[in-house]
Amino acid sequence: MALKQLIKAGTGWLYLNTPAGRRLLRGSGTILMLHRVLAEDARADLPHRKDLCIGTAAFDHLLHWLGQHFECVPLAELLDPAAPADGPPRLALTFDDGWRDNALHAFPLLRQHRMPASIFLSTDFIGSPRRFWWEAIGETLWGSFGEEAREQLCVQLRRHLAPPAELCAAASDHPRSQALGRFLQRLKSLPATTLQELADGCPNPPEPHALDWQQVREMEDSGLVRFGPHGASHAILTGLDDAGLQADLRRSHEAIAAHCRHPLPVYCYPNGDHDGRVCAALARLGYSHALSTRPGLHRARHGALLSLPRIGVCQHSARQPALLGWRILQGAHRHRTPALQALHTSEAPGR
Repeated sequence: MALKQLIKAGTGWLYLNTPAGRRLLRGSGTILMLHRVLAEDARADLPHRKDLCIGTAAFDHLLHWLGQHFECVPLAELLDPAAPADGPPRLALTFDDGWRDNALHAFPLLRQHRMPASIFLSTDFIGSPRRFWWEAIGETLWGSFGEEAREQLCVQLRRHLAPPAELCAAASDHPRSQALGRFLQRLKSLPATTLQELADGCPNPPEPHALDWQQVREMEDSGLVRFGPHGASHAILTGLDDAGLQADLRRSHEAIAAHCRHPLPVYCYPNGDHDGRVCAALARLGYSHALSTRPGLHRARHGALLSLPRIGVCQHSARQPALLGWRILQGAHRHRTPALQALHTSEAPGR
């Protein structure tokens, strides 16, 4: 581990293993943001996957570590304003999108560790062969479906945004994976309809990207997992006109209500994007809480309930959870107190 990472990990360890550090978490809750759990850690290690993907070994290690340092509670319990402000630090797990691997790989480990979680579904994809564009395009460009499919997609992409030469010319997997990750970020500038059309033209994977409703029911029946909406089409809500926004929000709301016995009264913004217009539309549907992607800790008596902060988890921080402790410390910076100042002065490594 590089020196900078060692310092972060050391700071994170001190934060969660000293009385002064743990006092900073009183009255706050940590909401973690995850997406996918892959069968093999080696696949999750690649740069174009590591931000959204965690391998099963790393996820197992993460859950064990969380159980040692937090009271892991359902999201609804963490958001309850009547919850006591003292006691051990509390944490809730959330997953975005509704990936099939949430049932295949994440759920067995959640059940083994007795760890509650909330999964937010992009409902148009559930029980459908429709594919998430970043996975369909990314894996086709990576070469998972062969050279011919990759070349055909490159031809289509050049009409909109030319892929970088590194995707074709890089000699090693790691630089090519880095180039692919950067290119997928650039693709977000294209219209959602264009991205979905490109994805629909990619080869079919061996199994659907998303969960089906039977898997949703089985996880819900366990009592460990609850579900909420993450948009219908996963379109960026702020980019939709008023009619499109209302249709997308209502479609996801109605699908969750129809298929889930105990749907969460919490929305989760696709890509985290929201504004006053989106919040007002959610409020009209009866939502008082919504999850963003901005980093930070939740404090029940402070902050915007329709823009709840979360801490993202990637393969690297799942494998080295002390780094996650450091990220939680950064979230506490937003509620800086004299105690935090003292922690930095007296207990941070190198001081």
